[in-house]
Amino acid sequence: MLRWLILFCLVSITTTAAEPLRVGLAEVDITPPLGFPMAGYYHERLATGTKNPLKAKAVVFLGEQSQAAWVVCDLTGIATDLSQAVRQKAAKESGIPAEHIVLSATHSHTAPDYTKALYEHLGKAATTPRTEYTGQLIDGIAQAVVKAKEAAAPVVLHAGSAEQQTPVSFCRRSVMRDGSVKTWVGLKHPQAVRLAAPIDPELGLIRIDSADGKPLGVLSNFALHLDTVGGLEWAGDYPYYIEQTLRQALKSDVISLFGTGCCGDINHVDPTGQPRLKTDFIGNSLGETAVQSLGKLTAIKQPTLQIRRAVVPLPLHDVSPAEVQRAIQLITAVQKGEKIEFFDHVTAYKQLVLDQFRHAEPNPAAAAFLSLGLSHALKNIGETLPVEVHVITLGTDVAIVTLPGEVFVELGMAIKRASPFRTTFVVELSQVVETIYIPTRSASVGGGYEVTNSLVQPGSGELLVEAAIGLLRESATALEATKP
Repeated sequence: MLRWLILFCLVSITTTAAEPLRVGLAEVDITPPLGFPMAGYYHERLATGTKNPLKAKAVVFLGEQSQAAWVVCDLTGIATDLSQAVRQKAAKESGIPAEHIVLSATHSHTAPDYTKALYEHLGKAATTPRTEYTGQLIDGIAQAVVKAKEAAAPVVLHAGSAEQQTPVSFCRRSVMRDGSVKTWVGLKHPQAVRLAAPIDPELGLIRIDSADGKPLGVLSNFALHLDTVGGLEWAGDYPYYIEQTLRQALKSDVISLFGTGCCGDINHVDPTGQPRLKTDFIGNSLGETAVQSLGKLTAIKQPTLQIRRAVVPLPLHDVSPAEVQRAIQLITAVQKGEKIEFFDHVTAYKQLVLDQFRHAEPNPAAAAFLSLGLSHALKNIGETLPVEVHVITLGTDVAIVTLPGEVFVELGMAIKRASPFRTTFVVELSQVVETIYIPTRSASVGGGYEVTNSLVQPGSGELLVEAAIGLLRESATALEATKP
């Protein structure tokens, strides 16, 4: 039986009504140069332009005895090496403990494929334009934390949620008549029976105003995969249009910080065969829902700050030397221009990554084919992948939960249902992207692209849910204990 272990948990309860919580927000441009490789697919794409800038956006919470930072980056994922480097630098420059700094990615597929250049940069390889950018990326994200702390001041907080009425998110997995599950086939397929999972229509919202009522920031959370743009231009995907809608409505350069909800099996393609939704339509629709709801949010009267952290070891799949050798042959064939079956390509790449993580002496030829998977922190890590779960709570009604990887929607919904905090953000792709997908245990039986492309064993998602709920309950219990 799989068992999870909280290796250590940090707890801070700060702020009283007499000493209000201070909050700061900041953003930094992290757009790469043209010609840098773009992430999100299984072939190299080099950027030719910029549709809209990529940002690192930070919110810092300062209490009497503790402080926390949450940074959301327009990146496909947060590699462990990037997380460690940024947190170390940001902690040194801001004074916020590294364990209290959380990095999340929006998962834009029109963002940089930076992991190979980062690996070379951290390994002190010769400087190239690509390694130079990764150094700037580390500095930029860390600087967002520093600037946000410098901007911290007493604020007025409101929180709540709204239901997205205009459909923009859909389950992308279908149950077939033979009992298998297929990704992207839709309900018009003659063998499709039903969709494999629900959607989560909740748009979580936290409004941050200055003490005199000026809008400073809006934090939002919605479960929808970011792969709606395409092309070869840098773009922040639909969260960019959420920001533009908010700024126009509030007549302010408000910082819009969007946390991607659990959407490993959710995308923007209607499975009934309707025309595919456009990026601006999705973002504007979500932005309009947010605007209509901002005046209905509930004030957080005593935003007591707590932050808790658990390290959960997730069991990795294994791979044999023979499988690794076969994977090298397949990837070599791809690079020569030969056609191989897509799932064979996905599996081969996954096996090369697992070889790097699981084995003390991985096949030395594999590294030449990898970007994601090249990691100083995770090389030879062994049978389990240590990941972090964070819970930041503000008063009795607001919680922000962050999880690693691309998490299936039902896992996020399970955390929300069990949370004792009325407004609960559940944000995926935080700190560690190298799990890749994290399905439910039941979804792992049916198969499909996401199951094929998961590095962790079935049940890992449920371990994250258990850890998150435990931290939420600890936070709620601590608040109850402080009541007179």
